[in-house]
Amino acid sequence: MTTPPPEPPLSWPHCGHGAAPDDPVGCRGIHVPGYTACLAHLADTERNAYLAGLEPGDDVDHRGTSFTAPLLSELLGALRDPGTGQAHLGDAWFESATFEGDAWFHSAIFKGDARFESATFRDYALFNSATFRGFAQFGAATFENNAWFESATFEGYASFGAVTFKGDARFGSATFESDAWFESAAVEGDALFSAVTFKGDARFGSATFEGYAWFHSVTFESDAWFHSATFENNARFGAATFKGDALFGAATFKHPVDLGPFVCAGRVSLAGAVFGDPMTLSCVARRVECRRTRWMSTAELRLRYATVDFSHAVFEYPLTIAAEAAPFVLSDGRPVTEQALAGTPDATVRMASMRGVDAAHLVLADVDLSECLFTGTVHLDQIQLEGACTFDTVPPAMHWRGWRPIRFTQRRTLAEEHHWRASQPGAVPGWNVAVFGAGRVGPLQLAPVYRALRKAFEDGKHEPGAADFYYGEMEMRRHADDIPRSERGLLTAYWALSGYGMRASRALAWLGAAMLVTIVLLMGLGLPQDAPKQAATGTVPAGGGTVTFEIDKSDPQNPTGDRFTGERFEQALNVTLNSVVFRSADQDLTTSGTYIEMASRVTEPVLLGLAILAVRNRVKR
Repeated sequence: MTTPPPEPPLSWPHCGHGAAPDDPVGCRGIHVPGYTACLAHLADTERNAYLAGLEPGDDVDHRGTSFTAPLLSELLGALRDPGTGQAHLGDAWFESATFEGDAWFHSAIFKGDARFESATFRDYALFNSATFRGFAQFGAATFENNAWFESATFEGYASFGAVTFKGDARFGSATFESDAWFESAAVEGDALFSAVTFKGDARFGSATFEGYAWFHSVTFESDAWFHSATFENNARFGAATFKGDALFGAATFKHPVDLGPFVCAGRVSLAGAVFGDPMTLSCVARRVECRRTRWMSTAELRLRYATVDFSHAVFEYPLTIAAEAAPFVLSDGRPVTEQALAGTPDATVRMASMRGVDAAHLVLADVDLSECLFTGTVHLDQIQLEGACTFDTVPPAMHWRGWRPIRFTQRRTLAEEHHWRASQPGAVPGWNVAVFGAGRVGPLQLAPVYRALRKAFEDGKHEPGAADFYYGEMEMRRHADDIPRSERGLLTAYWALSGYGMRASRALAWLGAAMLVTIVLLMGLGLPQDAPKQAATGTVPAGGGTVTFEIDKSDPQNPTGDRFTGERFEQALNVTLNSVVFRSADQDLTTSGTYIEMASRVTEPVLLGLAILAVRNRVKR
């Protein structure tokens, strides 16, 4: 049988009452000043004398003492202010004390430090309306029944680190004017923090909430830390206000979660969090970070103002990220106050990154994707884009690259194309430079992203949007480093002639230019000087009889003199228009004219077809 390690020696002179071989320490209560026993083991006359000497506001030191409910009542009665009926304590030391009955500190005022480290409360602990003006230390305490701190005021630091609440922990309407530490606390009952105000940092890192966790109408005026916390049951943050950051990194939510609606003036960090059941997040925040989160059931994120980082998130069921058009409304019909974000231009929800995400189950509704990083997203072709999901566009207006004018036809583009083009030598103004952490991507990585988004738009019957992403895909293919020179030349010609079959105006311009060149060439070289005349020749037999004639036509003669006349223009125009529709005009041509017409009948119908194709891609639904 293993012998347990010996207890560390106590740091105070202790009573030792009841010491035995199996408990050589005995009672651990500190000596009452002037006596050799603790308050619990003093003789009645000695205890009465000690209590009679106390006045409201005195310091008390009862470390390790075991209190029954009557004994605690006697102690607090000796410290009670006759005028207010409230117990006034200076520095109060109850470290490792045991409260066998109800610990009734209702409305007590602790003017100095209140130290309850490692204390054990075997029944109700009632600190309602208590005031702690110094350091309130409850670290590693154990509350075996409900603990009530409702309407309590903590003016100094409040430490509940590693505390165990085996019943409910009720802090409704409490006020923490400095930092509040609940790190590694364990709440086996319900944790009720409704209408609490945290004016300093609120730290719940690694805390465990086995029952309901209610933070309804809580106000966090500084940062709120829930890093690595575990929520075994429902967690609710409705109408909460975070004036700093709300940090839920690596937290675990094992039951349905309804976070919000709440307001966060800073960022809401869910990085590394795990959600085991359906989850709803409704919040107004500047930034929502969901990096490396894991969603094991359905989830819906309804947001306002937020920029969302969803990189490397993993979800196995449908997940929706949607922008809420109007302010959130609480269950009682009141709108959520958004004063904390009053300086923000609009309530648009923006996606910052979806890298590393499997988008097969992702639905985006009414979000701004102009700054979103897409490279590395899996199954992007299966993403569902609902409502007004907007992308970035090319730089507007005319720009000059040396002597050449540069003008971009408006289309949807990815933020990463902006970053790549801005990094190229001679880039025109208007392309956005890469933000820190965006990495370096080029056409080779962007082409499949454009291809996948094109398919997503096609599946959504949004052909104009699909056309924009087809254009982007072809642009990235043309600029990629892994294609042969011949293919690059072919793509360049396709781009120059018709914008990959997407720019009707470009194809029509080329068609007009080709027709004009054809007309000029026909007028200068293709039309003969005069229309060839037919001549009939024959021989009359000497003795009479049948005369046989041969009808022949002279070859067209190359033109001379004035070739550019109205009549010749009309003839050339007629030949050209027939060539566009792949018909042959009944017009005599010179040898050069015949070849000009043949070339026209090949090129001009192709350009007309490209223009028609571009128009169709823009109007098709």
